[in-house]
Amino acid sequence: MEFKHIPIMLSECISGLNIKKDGIYVDATLGGAGHSSVIASKLSEKGVLIGIDKDEKALEVSRERLKKYKCKKILVHSDFRDLEKVLDDLGIEKVDGILADLGVSSYQIDEVSRGFSYMKDAPLDMRMDTTSRLDAKYIVNNYKEADLLKILYDYGEENFARSIVRNIVQERQKQEITTTLQLVKIIEKSYPPKLLHKGGSVAKKTFQALRIETNGELDALKQLLDTMIDRLAPQGRLCIITFHSLEDRIVKDKFKLESTDCICPKEFPICVCHHKARLKLITKKPLIPSSDEHKSNSRSSSSKLRIAEKI
Repeated sequence: MEFKHIPIMLSECISGLNIKKDGIYVDATLGGAGHSSVIASKLSEKGVLIGIDKDEKALEVSRERLKKYKCKKILVHSDFRDLEKVLDDLGIEKVDGILADLGVSSYQIDEVSRGFSYMKDAPLDMRMDTTSRLDAKYIVNNYKEADLLKILYDYGEENFARSIVRNIVQERQKQEITTTLQLVKIIEKSYPPKLLHKGGSVAKKTFQALRIETNGELDALKQLLDTMIDRLAPQGRLCIITFHSLEDRIVKDKFKLESTDCICPKEFPICVCHHKARLKLITKKPLIPSSDEHKSNSRSSSSKLRIAEKI
């Protein structure tokens, strides 16, 4: 199967990074090198592109696609939460730009065996890093009822979480839940019949929640944001693409905090926190895909891009 990767808001990201030809740039979510190919094309022989991905297949494909560019290319099999270690291992203190596209790649969704899709039957997996031990099957079959409920509420914002979890627990007592369509049937049984065919599959939120838990996505994002800001050179740029409200809220709140000087309560007569802004917001509000991009790539529909610059 061909590794297809359609880069989201490509021109907006490239413009947002404000690329210097001799600079050092990190693509923290390399995927199929959709964004990185354009970044690399703008770098000189002195420029450096660092690509990070948990998916070994993505690294293999990207290595081949990036061959033709003259800049130095360093591709690393790692979680983006370990960006600090990656840079330390490379002996790189500061970089000029970092891009993170937090979406699941089209290849991962379309490759049935990965279990990301609720449209086709597959093993209940959802691991972005196939060497990881934790998968969605283990979560569904072994997590305590209260923990499953919290995951669906917090990560899926699922209104029918209680009903879904109750039915999961009942079903797994009869037999192990091992496939995506087994789970979809349980979710559908948990919804009122009148809502089953409104606005797409009712399994979407549960699958999102399980994917986030399987891959530790939100904790990784929080860790990544701290490292990104620390390791950016002055006037370096951050470009972060999110795909759901949980991710966007984390990025928005972090950008707001780091672009504000005093964060003392308003009733304090003087500043005692001594907090200093480290970022300048380039986008006050997130950028969203154009109507043309939305039509040509439906998976871009929920994406938001936020850009900030290191002071």
